[in-house]
Amino acid sequence: MIEIDGSQGEGGGQVLRTALALSVLTGQPVALNHIRAKRPKPGLMRQHLACVQAAQAISGAQVEGAALGSKSLRFEPGTVRAGDYTFTISSAGSAVLVLQTVLPPLLWADAPSTLTLTGGTHNPMAPSFHFLRDAYAPLLTRLAPGQPAPLALTLKRHGFYPAGGGEVQARITPPATPLQPFDLPERGALVGAHGEALSPGLPRAVATRELQALAAGMGWAPEQLHYGHARQDEGPGNALMAVLRYEHVTEVFTEYGARGVSAEEVAARLLTQVRAYQRGADDAGHGAALGPHLADQWALLLALAVWRSGGEAGFTCSEVTEHLRTNIEVIRRFLPLRATITPDGAAHRVRWQCAGGSLAGG
Repeated sequence: MIEIDGSQGEGGGQVLRTALALSVLTGQPVALNHIRAKRPKPGLMRQHLACVQAAQAISGAQVEGAALGSKSLRFEPGTVRAGDYTFTISSAGSAVLVLQTVLPPLLWADAPSTLTLTGGTHNPMAPSFHFLRDAYAPLLTRLAPGQPAPLALTLKRHGFYPAGGGEVQARITPPATPLQPFDLPERGALVGAHGEALSPGLPRAVATRELQALAAGMGWAPEQLHYGHARQDEGPGNALMAVLRYEHVTEVFTEYGARGVSAEEVAARLLTQVRAYQRGADDAGHGAALGPHLADQWALLLALAVWRSGGEAGFTCSEVTEHLRTNIEVIRRFLPLRATITPDGAAHRVRWQCAGGSLAGG
């Protein structure tokens, strides 16, 4: 059994999610202690418990410690089972993070799976649905060239904090041939950019002011500003997004409105994110392919593709976060891989190399 200290590194929920995904995928039991020890409210919250229950459902796992507030967990998986699943978080906890827990093992199931997930779709401190659909899923598709998209996503209803109530449908199609890892050394030239504001249940003026402030900071034209299609009964909620499409990658940056925070401040915070990413490459698009959040999320899928192929591959990113370092360390506990992180000007190079071994179940 693999022992994981949940207080290591960033000490949050990602340690749990990555460990669960890899336990199910490799068939290796895992014991987690000090779960989310570095968070103000340690232990399993509703969305983390939902991740445990989802991993259990797709693998028939034997589990001890799956309860709200639990700081330790024993998880012994069975065989991954494709199927039609519904996973519900009875709060605004992130449905997207539940999906990312079960996605890796279901990519190696023996048939497609359909998932219905309810909860939060646009949450602070979690990837948004738009990020998953427009930035993350296209990279996954590139791992399976010439095959149907491994991950197809549909947003049925937005879910914002604190009400939640969003719904995402996902179709996971295991590739017929092994995933093919690829290098992502640079983002390439900018081919498109736009801003999008979601503000259901709020006056339209909120979104208008956010988009105007974003446009002023980015130098964007009016046609680059979009009002998102969210129904008024899906709020109140507010998300402002900047979408940057390059030759080799699309990045989605998001900031959320909150009571007492002006529309202009929301836009200013988003601009800070975008400018930090833009500093990671020159005008020709050389350097820093991925922003900090996409790098963190991409590390696991690329690691699995490298392990499956027995080769190596890497990417560049604008920032190496503690989340990324922690994710790499958890991955290395399960997979026989070497990881290197080296600075390269304004960017950082992250590379996986296979050190031997094979994927459980072939």
